[in-house]
Amino acid sequence: MMPFLFVPLQKNMKLNLLSCDAAKPNKRAIAKCIAEISSNIDDALAQELTDILLEGDAVDIEIEQKNYNSALRALRKLDIDYEIVE
Repeated sequence: MMPFLFVPLQKNMKLNLLSCDAAKPNKRAIAKCIAEISSNIDDALAQELTDILLEGDAVDIEIEQKNYNSALRALRKLDIDYEIVE
């Protein structure tokens, strides 16, 4: 009898980016962060989403569960408020 291996399913976590509270937000750094942490957003879309976020509208993104903690840390570093959507 072969032993069973438990392999957790990789699923994406949804985040709602609410606002950026930085005094002088760095658009390039925010767009780069969004592109790096998200599972399905390229650089061009990340720049568009950054513009939307800085105008005051919320943005929905998905991040891979394995990058979850580092993604949240990166968002906090850029003073981006977020909520976890389940």
